[in-house]
Amino acid sequence: AEWGEWYYAVSNSNGLTHMSGADGDVHSKFTSTGALDNSADPKFRAINDRYPVFGLSVNYGSVGTSAVNSVFSLFLSQRDSIQFDGTGGGVQPVQILWATQYANDLDVLSALYGNFRDVYNGCVSLDSKVTTDAVAAGGQDYLTIVSLAIRQMFAAFQVAGTTATPYIFMDEISSNGNMNTVDVIYPLMPAMLYLNPSWFKLLLDPIFQVQYDDQWPQPYAIHDIGLHFPNATRHPDGVDGYYPLEECGNMVIMALAYAQRTGNTGYLSQHYALLRQWTGFLVDMALIPANQISTDDFAGALANQTDLALKGIIGIQAMSIISTMTGNAADGANFSSIATYYIAQWQTLGIAQNANPPHATLSYGQNDTNGLLYNLYADALVQTHLVPRSVYEIQSNFYPTVANEYGVPLDTRHVYLKNDWEMWCAAISSADTRNIFIGTLAKWIGATTTGGPVTDLFDTVTGGYAQQAGLPAFQARPVVGGWFSLLALNATGIPA
Repeated sequence: AEWGEWYYAVSNSNGLTHMSGADGDVHSKFTSTGALDNSADPKFRAINDRYPVFGLSVNYGSVGTSAVNSVFSLFLSQRDSIQFDGTGGGVQPVQILWATQYANDLDVLSALYGNFRDVYNGCVSLDSKVTTDAVAAGGQDYLTIVSLAIRQMFAAFQVAGTTATPYIFMDEISSNGNMNTVDVIYPLMPAMLYLNPSWFKLLLDPIFQVQYDDQWPQPYAIHDIGLHFPNATRHPDGVDGYYPLEECGNMVIMALAYAQRTGNTGYLSQHYALLRQWTGFLVDMALIPANQISTDDFAGALANQTDLALKGIIGIQAMSIISTMTGNAADGANFSSIATYYIAQWQTLGIAQNANPPHATLSYGQNDTNGLLYNLYADALVQTHLVPRSVYEIQSNFYPTVANEYGVPLDTRHVYLKNDWEMWCAAISSADTRNIFIGTLAKWIGATTTGGPVTDLFDTVTGGYAQQAGLPAFQARPVVGGWFSLLALNATGIPA
């Protein structure tokens, strides 16, 4: 955070002392005297220059038979939290949501302490629900996995706006600073659908808004709403990342998923023209994808990507469902006819039927290649019922044959994996294959040499960060919401 005010607070002021300074000095003062000296270090400096820290100490008195506790809080106040160019009035500051309810920062802190027990109980209730559901869906190893995901995903969110018009703005984190990146929201979708599908709209709203009123001149869906958090200043020149098939498919699928879970078909009607426009792009491009990058842009551009084509085809069928839900029956029939024709062609183009065992290729005709067919998950999630059961079975049988110590590589170009996509594949595989995905990821969590927040990109052989020139260490990214893939489905495994 490069702006705002920090507040350190504690609920128990008995014998309260504080101190700021070098970490060693603060620690030494407390261990030698049992208190701090209420002094402040005014020398602002780099964090690795005698590591500046702030300490609080409460005197609990002598140890007795009754428990004594305090609530410590660290509060970053950023009232003007986002610069947003999506309201029709140019770039405008958007206040953090709580600013519409509290007059000042101290009122917010008071509300926190006044409602702490309710908030705490809500957290305990959520933990209990996730624990029960995760163990039932995938066992103790799956609980280990999802228990790391919730905080990391929500930490990338900034809830802003007003109670009448709220938004969630998202920082991509570590891979770059893009805001509300469409192909980063797409993999975290399962967590939002499981935890609170109504909030999913708050992530999508800013993306739709910046593409109306000639604010985005391209016929395909935008990649993100701003290059660097917190500046959601869009791309009026039409230049962002070129991910046309990727983002068109993502937006159509996500809009449908949100409407199905919430019953808000009005949202589909509101954005029907844009969704239809993007589907037209899918019709033109999906079956034979031109040379382009997908969400896995770090792996490089490639023509005729089998999995990317599948996303586009599923997107067309998703638009057929959207059309039917919104009373556009003719469009629904037309898009369904196209998707049905395309999926038959795709199976010939993208499945190495004569391989042992058969499998989807990385790109058409390259039968010695393979990759995670993670976009197949969308067929099950929004229930397009487009892809034959045989494709699910082929992939489920194939994945164990290419699994390494810590998982299945993303594709044959590298030995690294993307664990959000792994978990998407786990949710639509047989129980045995699902357990391989879950087991190797849980094993990696306990054995990895990577430090810091969880990474979603790592080497399947060493368990370390992916080694590739120019590739940053992916850390703290919200895509780990994809680990909730099992919990977002009505039924896991290979569809009947």
